[in-house]
Amino acid sequence: MSNSKLAYKGIFRAMSIFGGVQVFNILISIIRSKLVAVLLGPTGIGLVGLFTSSISFISGLFSFGLGISAVKDISAAESSSNNMRISIVVATLRRWIWITGIFATIITSIISPFLSQWTFGSKDYTIGFLCLSITLLFSQLTSGQFVVLQGMRKLSYLAKANVLGNFLSLLITIPLYYFFRVDAIVPVIIISSIVSLYFSHHFTSKLSIKPIKISRRRIIAEGKSMLAVGLVISSSNLMVLGVTYLIRIYVGREGGLIDVGLFSAGFSIISTYTGMVFSAMLTDYLPRISAVANDNNLCKQVINQQAELTILIISPILLFFLIFINWFIILFYSNQFISVTNMMYWGTIGIFFKVISWSIGFILIAKGESKVFFISELIGNCYSLLFSLIGYYIWGVTGLGIANMLSLFVLSVQIFYISKIKYDFNFIPEFYKIFSVQIILALSSLIVVKYLYNPYQYLAGSFFILLSMWYSYHELDKRIKIKEDILNYFHNIRNLKL
Repeated sequence: MSNSKLAYKGIFRAMSIFGGVQVFNILISIIRSKLVAVLLGPTGIGLVGLFTSSISFISGLFSFGLGISAVKDISAAESSSNNMRISIVVATLRRWIWITGIFATIITSIISPFLSQWTFGSKDYTIGFLCLSITLLFSQLTSGQFVVLQGMRKLSYLAKANVLGNFLSLLITIPLYYFFRVDAIVPVIIISSIVSLYFSHHFTSKLSIKPIKISRRRIIAEGKSMLAVGLVISSSNLMVLGVTYLIRIYVGREGGLIDVGLFSAGFSIISTYTGMVFSAMLTDYLPRISAVANDNNLCKQVINQQAELTILIISPILLFFLIFINWFIILFYSNQFISVTNMMYWGTIGIFFKVISWSIGFILIAKGESKVFFISELIGNCYSLLFSLIGYYIWGVTGLGIANMLSLFVLSVQIFYISKIKYDFNFIPEFYKIFSVQIILALSSLIVVKYLYNPYQYLAGSFFILLSMWYSYHELDKRIKIKEDILNYFHNIRNLKL
């Protein structure tokens, strides 16, 4: 088997494993979203969105990116088979997780009145933010446990912790929202964070990591590399959360909580539905490109392989989403949210450009170009905010979807040229062909759903979905021999029976 085929198979396998976990989480999310939409309505969704975005913003500010950066260090220690080194890295991570989590909780408790005033325009929700401050510690501890599982490649434990945590949180959520409605929002967020922490700790405790005591000086020395990389990643996440936070506040003040609820619901569906692909990509991709960071030719090869497979996998999903978007809105929420359809059309097209920006963007982190990465993200988030404010002002909620698509397009062009100038990067002709075919099919689907009526939009749209699926299968088979593997599988089964 060629090295190229092995590489494609490795990427496909990793994305399949982590994508499978996300599928179950999506089902849980559908039920939860539907429940909240029916019981709380758009106003309740808006309240949940403002609370969670505020807490997420603070969490991103004080987590220092440890939830991602430490994966690389733990993976390196694990691959060395040095148990002492593993214990040192894990002990260092856990100490920094406690420090940053406690610090975030204290800061949030202090600024709770200001958070309430800034987010809702009054101090009526001060107690709510004060209670939610403890979730910052729980979330940071959970993140630390997941990092250990991910870094040591305990994928089954990681999957079980995610699935069981989300499932139990859902079971607790149902009666609380049913009996207490909007008054249950804060308790539900707190209880969900506790449940996630319990399962992450439960599965991490199964690992054979020898406890070790290390000095304060060693903790600082060992933690420098984690914090250095983490701060770069954290800054990016923080800017995204900050932009989302400002947009929600602006929309809330100009259009009210209903528009905030529509905005939150629309992008929640898009991110949930496509998140399984990007989550899988994030988990596997950064360590892989970091391993070849010193060789520009190998970086180019890895980026092209990742971008090709991601486009081939995600394109049929996006087309299916475009054609049946109304059904997804009703499934996730209710008929009250149908007006968000047009925003979601444009937001879905934007995902194609997100594949490009994500695929190339990790090269900056892998090569340690923290300054370039920060400036690029800063510029990208500035025009993302600008486009969103202008888009909402002109077209309302639909304008937010158009702004999102334009932002991702400009960002992909920006990162492409940065990498081309600094590292002589370019996409191979095969990627341009794949991308062009799939986005033409997506734009054709968009035209169909906007200008044809039932049942013709579904008939024509289904044709484009099948065409996209066939093309993706054909291109995937050229790279990883899907047909050959399936035939070999059934051939082996027949031999066993004989």
